[in-house]
Formats: sequence, structure tokens, C-alpha cells
Amino acid sequence: MSSRFYDMKNFKGDFTGGLVAGVVALPLALAFGVQSGMGATAGLYGAIAVGIFAALFGGTATQASGPTGPMTVVAATLVAAAIELTGSLESAMSIILLSFLLGGLFQVIFGFLNIASYVKYFPYPVVSGFMSGVGLIIVILQIFPFAGLASAKSTLAVVQDLPRLFAEANPFALLLGGITILIYYLFPKITKAIPSALVALIVASLVAYFAKMDVPLIGEIPSGLPSFQLMGIMKIDPSAFGIILEYALVLAVLGSIDSLLTSVIADNMTKTRHNSNRELIGQGIGNMLAAAFGGIPGAGATKGTVVNINAGGTTRLSGILHGLFLLAVLLGLGQLAAHIPLCVLAGLLIPIGFKIIDFKGLKHLAKVPRADAVVLILVLLITTFGSLIQAVGIGVALACLLFMKKSGDISEQGMEVGKVADIDGSKPWQDELEFYEEFKDKVIVKHLYGPLFFGFTSFFKDQIAGMSDDIKAVIFRLDRVPYIDQSGLYTLEDVIFDLRAQNIEVIIVGLQEQPRDMLEAVDIIPDLVPEADLFADVEAAFEYLREKMKAGIV
Repeated sequence: MSSRFYDMKNFKGDFTGGLVAGVVALPLALAFGVQSGMGATAGLYGAIAVGIFAALFGGTATQASGPTGPMTVVAATLVAAAIELTGSLESAMSIILLSFLLGGLFQVIFGFLNIASYVKYFPYPVVSGFMSGVGLIIVILQIFPFAGLASAKSTLAVVQDLPRLFAEANPFALLLGGITILIYYLFPKITKAIPSALVALIVASLVAYFAKMDVPLIGEIPSGLPSFQLMGIMKIDPSAFGIILEYALVLAVLGSIDSLLTSVIADNMTKTRHNSNRELIGQGIGNMLAAAFGGIPGAGATKGTVVNINAGGTTRLSGILHGLFLLAVLLGLGQLAAHIPLCVLAGLLIPIGFKIIDFKGLKHLAKVPRADAVVLILVLLITTFGSLIQAVGIGVALACLLFMKKSGDISEQGMEVGKVADIDGSKPWQDELEFYEEFKDKVIVKHLYGPLFFGFTSFFKDQIAGMSDDIKAVIFRLDRVPYIDQSGLYTLEDVIFDLRAQNIEVIIVGLQEQPRDMLEAVDIIPDLVPEADLFADVEAAFEYLREKMKAGIV
């Protein structure tokens, strides 16, 4: 990488960021590989390929990519289905890897077709229910390995086989798993300079090794470069094409959502803006190459990306170095990894599963619109105990149907719905002209029309993110917003929280009954917006801000 294209003053931060992200990714790559059913090696191969090539070709400069919980759960479901179809992992491998390959190809196509712009239309209850279901799957499927027993094939199988857990549990495995979880949660209280997952992995593995504990281990890990694995795809029975296409599409959609959500987090931390379409192309290329060498697919990893940025990573070189570090580990330390107990990896994955569960959404189930709560619970249950593919499809269809019903109800009640997803902060209304001329450089008035729902949330965030640094106050006019769903509610909360963090005053004008009930139910009022900042009409809000500005409070 020549100096013409790379500023060497960024190298120290990129090197440190990539190294730390690689250290964080190492134990998780091994754990996700085992969780997938393809072995720890597949997790490491996937982390290397996706880590290097998604960073090289992607659209988020500081993204650290690799196997993630949601992608691994889908991959594990595919592996189980393919083995059931063919009889063994070896004979199913061509089906599995072709699914991974096509999933990556679909992501590349999504990038060229600008599919990223439609991701925002996934409603919050669907995403929340799906992610919580994925988190529960990870936790439930790790119960048996945590106890030193062979992993069950499904969550239902775990529930049905619980008596065996109590009868055959390995006390040494339970002890090691418990030590792993304790270190994972307690070590950050000592220092955050070293990733707690790595410390837990090393300490628990050393305890098992020197105490000569009889527990299942990862086993042999190849230490050389992986070989090309796609030679058998031309011999796949046509009857398997249905399952291949089905899982490839799910992996592509989920990987795209997972990566773009992480890209947004990176943008917020670095005050930059990612290229969504290029990001999907980069992730797709990474997943295709992972499949070519027998690795599991991945996506933008939130934890790795955050530690990369915090450690100084600023360019895509940091993500590439994160992948190269894992390659160095594969080439030099593969034999050491063979001694890691499976119960220790389970002890790492259980906290990861709980982190994926959306406790915020679950906590507010009784307070959000009933339709949103029903969709969330339904998607969660279908994801956890049924089909991942059906869960998302049913959830999106239900959310759309319920929203159309709500819009129809609003129209029947004679409310002015206006244009959905419409916001205008550039043209002052007649009753704002005088105040606008006086304070246009310090105060922004945002007019919202119609229901604030899942199709509007991404656009709303983009509008607010583009504000000038000179702005001291934002007035949201919600006179014409008759309804807020769960997606809109949390988006408004995030926006207000970000504005407050920048010491920007937030005023809400004309709040109608249903939106006010929702804001009060989740404590946005009064925790983020006190009663003093709510006004029935804009004139009173203007007078309130004038007084504050004269007093130098705003």
C-alpha cells in the first residue's frame, strides 16, 4: 500500500486497532466454528477470509468483520439440515459450502442493485424478535457442551433431553465453564486493556491442562494454509438446490442487516459515513472466499469494530491487519488451540447469546402498541423453536398488514395522516417566520407528518445527523403525527438522546394522545424530555427558547 494512497501517520493506530480486534475475534472465531457444527477450524478460516477481504473491498473504513452469532446460528441450522439430507458432514459439505458461496454472491448482487436502501424497511419488532431468538438459540444450544456433553441438534432437542443433562453432566466441565463466565464478566472490572474473552479462554484452558481434567477438547487444528474446498459442488444432487437457495438468501439478508447495523455504529463513533452498497459487496466477496476454503460466513462484528476504533483504527488497513493476525495464529499456534475445552467455548458463547437478546424490547412489551408486541413475540418463538426463514417472512408480513390496518383506522377516525416518511426542516411555516429570521442559525424546527413507523426511521435519523454544529436547540413539531409504533418510538428516543449528548435543547410541540402515551410508557417523558419542554403550540415554545437564550442557558 503506497504512500500515495495511505497516510503513514495512521499506521500506528491502525496496527494497534487491528491487533486488538484480532485478539478479541480469536476466541469467538473458534467458538462460533464449533457452534456451527463444522469445527473450530472453519470459524478461524471464516474469520480470516471475511476479516481481510470485507475490509479490503467494503464501504466502512473501520469495520472489523468475521463470524457473528446470528450468522453462525443460520449456518448451524443449514449444517444440521444438510447432514440430515445426506447422512454425514463430509457428504453434506458441498451443499453447505455452495450455500455459503451463493449467500456471498447474493450480497454482492444486493450491493450492485442498491438493496441496502431497503434494509430500513425491516420493522423493529421483527429485527428485535429475530435477534432475541438467535441469542436464545445460542444460549440453549450451549447448555450441553457447557456440561461436557455432546451438543443437541436443535433447541427442542435440548428441552426434550434435559433429564440426560442432570444425569450425565461432567462436574469438571461445569467448573471450567463457570470459571470462564466469571472471568468474562469480572475481568473488565480490573482492566479493559485486555479482552476478557481471551483471558477467560487462556486461564480456563490452562486450569484444565495442568489439572489434567477429563473434558472434551476442540481437538486437532490444521496449522497450514487451507486448501480449496469447492471441487465437489458440481456433483450436488439437484434435489438439494431448494435448500441451498433458501439458506443462501437468508444468509445474504441477515449478513447484510448485521453488517449495516455495525456500519451505523461505526459512523456514530467516527463521525463518518459508510458506503452501504460497497459494504455489501465487500462482505459478499469475503463470504465467497470463506466458503471457497471451508470457512463459515460472517458479517460486520460490532464488538471487534468498536474495539478497533477505540484502539485507534481509522482506515481499512486496521480491518485487514485484524484478519492477518488471525492468519498468523492459524499458521503458528494451531496446535495450542487443540487443547481448548469445548465447555470453555460454551462459557464464552453463553454471555454472547445473552448480549444478542434485546432485553430493552422485551422489557417494553406491555407498553408498546399491542400489534408490535405480538409480532415481536411471534417472531421470537418461531426463530427459537421453529424455522429461522419462516420467522422473518411471517414477521415482516404481519408487521406490514398490521401497519396498513392502523393507517386505515387513523383515516377512518378523520385524522390527517399526510405523506408517510415526510419531514421538512428547511421551509418555515407561516407561524414560524419571525422566529426563523431571528434564530435560524441556532434553532432548527423539524416538521413531522403522518405516522412515525418502521419505514420512516432510517430517513429520520439521517435528517437529524446532518445538522450544523452551531445548532443550540431543535423543535420537533408533532402536530400531525397521530401514531408512533415501536420502531418509531426507539428511533425518536435515540435521536433525542444523541441531541442531548451534544447539549442541544429538545422541544416537542403538539404531541397527540397516542404518541404521548408511548413516550411516557418507556420514560422518554420525563427522563429525556421533561414536562417543561413540551408545548401545545409553537408560540409558547418560541417564547420559552427566547427567554433561555437571553439568560444564556441555551
